[in-house]
Amino acid sequence: MKLLFPLTLTITAFLFLSSSAQEKRPNIILIMSDDMGYSDIGTYGSEIETPNLDRLAEGGLKYTQFYNAARCCPTRASLLTGLYPHQAGMGWMNGTDYNLPGYEAELNDRCVTIAEVLKSAGYLTYMTGKWHVAKEIQKGEKYNWPLQRGFDKYYGILHGASSYFDPSALCRDNQLITSETDPAYKPANYYFTDAISDNSVRYIEEHNSDKPFFMYVAYTAAHWPMQAPESVIKKYKGRYDKGWDIIRQERFQKMKQVGVISTDAKLSPSEQKEWTTEQNKPAMARRMETYAAMVDVMDQGIGRIINQLKKQGIFENTIIIYLQDNGGCAEHIGSGVTGPLAAYTPSLKPPAKGQIQYMNNPPLTRNGRIVMQGKDVMAGPDDTYVSYMQEWANVSNTPFRLYKHWVHEGGIATPLIVHWPAGINGKNQIRTQAAHIIDILPTLQELGHAKYPAKNGNKTITPKAGISLIPSFSNSSLNRKALYWEHEMNRAVRMGKWKLVASGKLIDSTNRRREYYSNDPWELYDMEKDRSELNDLASKYPEIVKEMSQMWQVYAQRSNVFPTPWKLKDLPNTTLIHDK
Repeated sequence: MKLLFPLTLTITAFLFLSSSAQEKRPNIILIMSDDMGYSDIGTYGSEIETPNLDRLAEGGLKYTQFYNAARCCPTRASLLTGLYPHQAGMGWMNGTDYNLPGYEAELNDRCVTIAEVLKSAGYLTYMTGKWHVAKEIQKGEKYNWPLQRGFDKYYGILHGASSYFDPSALCRDNQLITSETDPAYKPANYYFTDAISDNSVRYIEEHNSDKPFFMYVAYTAAHWPMQAPESVIKKYKGRYDKGWDIIRQERFQKMKQVGVISTDAKLSPSEQKEWTTEQNKPAMARRMETYAAMVDVMDQGIGRIINQLKKQGIFENTIIIYLQDNGGCAEHIGSGVTGPLAAYTPSLKPPAKGQIQYMNNPPLTRNGRIVMQGKDVMAGPDDTYVSYMQEWANVSNTPFRLYKHWVHEGGIATPLIVHWPAGINGKNQIRTQAAHIIDILPTLQELGHAKYPAKNGNKTITPKAGISLIPSFSNSSLNRKALYWEHEMNRAVRMGKWKLVASGKLIDSTNRRREYYSNDPWELYDMEKDRSELNDLASKYPEIVKEMSQMWQVYAQRSNVFPTPWKLKDLPNTTLIHDK
């Protein structure tokens, strides 16, 4: 929905803070990675080398029960606004505007972003990376682009996925560009993850102001396609030849050792065939080698950001927060017969130099090579386009069930690292408080001495759904009754130790894609004893199921989950939709 008023918040700016109060306010860097599972960084159990993230955890706090919203667009909308996704207009994805309050396919005009809130308190605001909360990019309507939602500077892609070597919908500030035509950034070898890191470093270096800054760094690593520099992939050559079964067991044991799961935790049953039966072992190992390289490159970039903060003497009073947008991705991209991404004909031509690319999966590279998919494709180069598949996603989500899309733990559990030497005394400490991405905005608002507006122009702003995490910095409890989820009719409630969760299905009819949905029964789990969701207690505690399901219904009505774009109906011979 187009915003029909200027984005000037009608709140009092903090122009009269004392100099000492101004000095105490930290710089803020919020880092989000893409399509990575709970166990994918070293300090949470991975064999992937992430020394910079590991050091941030060692010097700060590591949360073990933090949650996202299960999917790219909803999580980003929720993170930016402190609201549940449907309250911000992003109950599903940004591809289809259903003209329903919860499903507008972009940020609505009844929410404000972290950047808008902090900017009103005197912060300078920067963003790099993936936006993915605006629609109709090709029409050029910029009312919901980053600069129109509170950011002073922006470099990144406006939609959800692209080639790492030639990103589509690439944008600097308010101008669409290509990696070749960008006048401000011309590396010898372009790779989008490095571009995000390098432009983040540049924004810090150029920050010549007494005002604090807020920077949102939204990596696309490690979202498909599996592409990375060959020099980094070689670092992991052979590391995954033992296969997903052994790697998953090794991660499970390491996770117990580092304390991100309990010592009596259970590993959920494997959700894939055994590695010994895999017919394409070299290609499948190569996909995980590439995935690891993508994470590794991101971590190297985070190291450069940290070094720049130290170089400028502002590392101690910069709070760095790291988290992920959903669990590991089980989407099958390039799992069929090996061949061109699109049927190749002589009429296909590569994009011209400087031509804006809007496709996230173009059939040809800019130099005319055919982009390939298929089970035998060796991932990594720019002329390949594959995912790392469900088997490796099951490893990423160790020890949990299910994946991105679902709201079982495998879909919504994320690492959260919080590092702030000047403001947090705890070092290398674990926090077990259950919390959610809706809590990030209230936390940063409090750190920035900012106010949350009741009005924006003539629009009433939806009250925050989240709460500040600052009490948890000193390991105090968080005062909240429950947390809620819904995505594609996957739904959940977390109340204390109890989690009520159910899967849903989006269903095709003969007339329309996703016309219907169906609901599976509620499942009930004790998160203190069974974080892997293996022992369903719904039949044992029907009164708890009744109470929590009614709570979810109230949340769903209040938060614009209903009305949905889909009709409740059970149909024979229907298909579960795995949207990409």
